[in-house]
Amino acid sequence: MTHGSGLRRREWLLGAGLWAAAPAFAATPVGELLPPAPAPAIELTDTQGRRSTLPALLRGRIGVVQLMFTGCSTVCPTQGLLFAQLAARARSTATGWLSISIDALGDDPARLAAWQARWGTHPAWQAAVPDPRDVDRLVAFLRGAAVRSGTHSTQVFVFDGAARLCHRSADDPGAAQIERVIAGMASA
Repeated sequence: MTHGSGLRRREWLLGAGLWAAAPAFAATPVGELLPPAPAPAIELTDTQGRRSTLPALLRGRIGVVQLMFTGCSTVCPTQGLLFAQLAARARSTATGWLSISIDALGDDPARLAAWQARWGTHPAWQAAVPDPRDVDRLVAFLRGAAVRSGTHSTQVFVFDGAARLCHRSADDPGAAQIERVIAGMASA
């Protein structure tokens, strides 16, 4: 095999891998949800070891949620920094930020607290982990489609004060995009 044909083989393998992963991501609807979808009563454990349900953590303010895990070294650090910076911004609308681990077997309150502390904690920003049996159900609800276990999204999910999912971002939204969604929900 020549160098050129090896490169084509690698390109083909990369393309085949992306194609195989596409069904996990392609079916994910993005944008405003009509009607909004009530958050399921999935139990989460926060960095202090307190247990609560997803609706209880979101109710009463605009809630912004991301999925992450502490062992991630690619996109999760960037997402953590984004949430830390956004949580620290002053705004007229009560807004809460929630990072939810998808590694329910590896992440615990202490690991979540250490992960969050890397960027600076803020009272409006929480981190929590669901029970292992609820991870796939939570991810499927947030993404709006069944997903393969272990797939990782960089979407942001925005809830209204009644703990209803109202907006799914595309992958890797910027701070300005998230702020526009919050402002639009606050003015509605």
